[in-house]
Amino acid sequence: MGLPMIADKIPATIITGFLGAGKTTLLRHLLRTAAGRRIAVIVNEFGSLGIDGETLRACGIPGCTDDAIVELANGCLCCTVAEDFIPTMQALLARDPPPEHILIETSGLALPKPLLRAFHWPQLRSRVTVDGVIAVIDAPAVADGRFADDPAAVAAQRAADAALDHDNPLAEVFEDQLDACDLVVLNKTDLLDAAALSRVSETITARLPRAVRLIPAREGRIDAAVLLGLASAAEDDLAARPSHHDALDGAHEHDDFESFVVDLPETASVEALAGRLRGVADAHAVLRMKGFAAVRDRKLRLALQAVGARVRQDFDRPFAPGEARAGQLVVIGLRGLDRDAITAALRG
Repeated sequence: MGLPMIADKIPATIITGFLGAGKTTLLRHLLRTAAGRRIAVIVNEFGSLGIDGETLRACGIPGCTDDAIVELANGCLCCTVAEDFIPTMQALLARDPPPEHILIETSGLALPKPLLRAFHWPQLRSRVTVDGVIAVIDAPAVADGRFADDPAAVAAQRAADAALDHDNPLAEVFEDQLDACDLVVLNKTDLLDAAALSRVSETITARLPRAVRLIPAREGRIDAAVLLGLASAAEDDLAARPSHHDALDGAHEHDDFESFVVDLPETASVEALAGRLRGVADAHAVLRMKGFAAVRDRKLRLALQAVGARVRQDFDRPFAPGEARAGQLVVIGLRGLDRDAITAALRG
């Protein structure tokens, strides 16, 4: 049985969430459980190396072909709606046959509201509807108090004192994503005990502007039947989805972040490489590292994901004939990273 659509419009699902929350992992599982539906994926990679799109193509899921996955790497998607998003959507709609569902994985820095407004553009309004906005939350990060306990009070204090200039942009991004969502996925719940998970759920629920369902997940394992077919028509419900940036009509800056790519030589030890990633995260306050590496005497490529000092690695696919046995990592953090020191430490 197919998932419902609104009239003749093609449904689109926006998957949002902070850096390292597990959006790509969730997307991979969603594609595996899509029951043969013709799905197109738009991946908005933050940084100059298309790691997420490559990860999807390497996962062995039927349908994850080059033409099914479109990478937009020219900046945060909500900042480049006219330049990148609208033309990409038009190209997908022009396909014969067009996709049955469109999945949009935003970068960790993207705000959903400008994307929702884009579905009112004449090129899209009659053809596509927002089936739902899914916020993927790193439950252990929230349990560790990564964001302000009372963001509204912090914002009020900042507004009252023009001398204050240290409002936390990460908290604003986090809240804007929650405020726009139709479904919250509390990911990585296997890393929390029952009491901590209950506290996180209460924290998230208290910050939501309306009743939204929270779903616990381990490694993003939630099927397409749960995530798709929400039929929320979110583009027609903007008033119920507040944003810190509404007064600016969605304008915002991400100058607090930077990213760069580190080329990695072949490594002799997976454990040693993972240790270097943890050391860099601790020493330089890096938010996220992701990419690939080559391990001596191993025919498979090593995929790496690091969120803070938490590092995950697995061998994802064989190296292609003629492919260089080398690796690359995208490093993402607050502006002012010591690139030379980080590069030297990662290369060992």
